[in-house]
Amino acid sequence: MAETADLAAERAASIVRAIFIEAITSQGFCNWAVCGGNTPRTTYKLLAERSVDDSIAWDKVRFFWGDERDVPADDQQSNYRMLKETLLDHLAIDHANVYPMPADTADIDAAAREYEQQIRQLLPTGNDGIPQFDLVMLGMGADGHTASLFPNLPILDETNRLVASCYVPTMKRRRMTFTFPLINAARHVLMLITGDDKAEVVRRVFTDNDQSLPAAKVNPRHGKLTIVLDNTAARVLES
Repeated sequence: MAETADLAAERAASIVRAIFIEAITSQGFCNWAVCGGNTPRTTYKLLAERSVDDSIAWDKVRFFWGDERDVPADDQQSNYRMLKETLLDHLAIDHANVYPMPADTADIDAAAREYEQQIRQLLPTGNDGIPQFDLVMLGMGADGHTASLFPNLPILDETNRLVASCYVPTMKRRRMTFTFPLINAARHVLMLITGDDKAEVVRRVFTDNDQSLPAAKVNPRHGKLTIVLDNTAARVLES
């Protein structure tokens, strides 16, 4: 637990850097699935700031998205745009290693299948035959959703598709998202959660293991799960 949201972002940035260095040193590259939303913005900005004098070979990092909204890449709601503005525009990267989710398309389900095939072609597989990311970064909403896996949606029970589309009634939008088989195949999963509005759900997910909440289903089969909370998100855990 970190005292403030800014300190939680700093801790997350340090964890991300350590995973990158380990992966690039051991295998020559790092496959990273990023998350969107407001929570990780500060972490991405810190990574950008520290890249000026950095031991990370950013041209060896491959960028994927864990979920995306059905909006153009330049839309304010685009997860791609958020990462581009906070991080990608400030790095010496190989742009051939950037793989945005093509969610702004008439047939988002077909696009999800294509994105899955791209991942299958590019990533090494783990012991279970599923592509294995070095790092999947996730947040959590106040309703317990993570990526675009929202409560009560059929996609929560998906066992075959690794990337799929879904309609989110509360948002009245379609989304493209990783499913739990792909998330839970990762070598590392980092969940960054901040904010008082998430405190009760944090308790239900991490103390009660309430499986009605999607975030409780994050459980890497052979990898490591790291949870970074600020003190407001963790306040019920302390009581």
